[in-house]
Amino acid sequence: MHRYTLNRWQHDHRFHLDHGHGERSTHRVIVLTLTMMVIEIAAGTVFGSMALLADGWHMGTHAVALGITALAYYFARRHADNPRFTFGTGKVAELGGFASAVVLAVVAIIMAAESLQRLIAPQPIRFNEAIAVAVVGLIVNVISAFMLQDRPSHDHPHEQGRRHHHDHNLKAAYLHVLADALTSLLAIVALLTGKAFGWVWMDPCMGIVGAIIITKWAYGLLIDTGRILLDRDVDPRLVSEIVQRIETESDNRVADIHVWRVGAGSLSVILSIVTHHPQPPEHYKQLIGDFDEVAHVTVEVNRCDDESCLQPPVSDG
Repeated sequence: MHRYTLNRWQHDHRFHLDHGHGERSTHRVIVLTLTMMVIEIAAGTVFGSMALLADGWHMGTHAVALGITALAYYFARRHADNPRFTFGTGKVAELGGFASAVVLAVVAIIMAAESLQRLIAPQPIRFNEAIAVAVVGLIVNVISAFMLQDRPSHDHPHEQGRRHHHDHNLKAAYLHVLADALTSLLAIVALLTGKAFGWVWMDPCMGIVGAIIITKWAYGLLIDTGRILLDRDVDPRLVSEIVQRIETESDNRVADIHVWRVGAGSLSVILSIVTHHPQPPEHYKQLIGDFDEVAHVTVEVNRCDDESCLQPPVSDG
């Protein structure tokens, strides 16, 4: 009987957004990407195109990143109810994104070094064959981008003025595919100009440009995921709104507050409240119940027995 009563107040910690779409799409794109990677690397080697070879290696890093994405989905889903994860597995996707960003940065350095070597010692290029393969690579990237488009949640149609939250894990893969498509486009431009004007140097130059694009994308992903992993991703204005919502009711004062992200679009909040008229914790949870991002709330209520424990707001005047 006691166990049944306790379960009424328990809840899960499933803070990752994916409901199968992202994981299934990622698996399909991995197959496409690996196939195209083998074709481009083989063609770039045979036809002597550094831009095509760079695009193939970029496709390879894309496959690695997507593999990490798929693993993150699988791990988060399998361990969603594992009590050893205090606040669930919502941050696994961010950890996967951080790891894939490191891999991309390393491969970008390798691509840039290879391109510089080709600038110093140019190699003959079979332009027609290389262009055909690059066009196919671009088409594959465009198809992959459509497959990886995120589907924003519309579970709260009554909300206005609040942003819809996207799967950061899937969005990272989507942006990577867009960068991949741009690299394929650069390879085509390099090969066309090289064929038309004899500018063989354009091919390794586009390889360097591709490496720069990958580096920039990797840096952005490192920053985005690093903020969440280090619990510094929460907008201070949201914290202020939560405090204001609590303190405008009765004579409540927020003595301590901690807000951090536990998954894409999911925040956890710990509140310590001081008041002359304490209410059950559920009362204060309801005061901030319309904040869509807030998925987990812990409230500590402290009774104030004299005036000294309630400091009035400081006037700007």
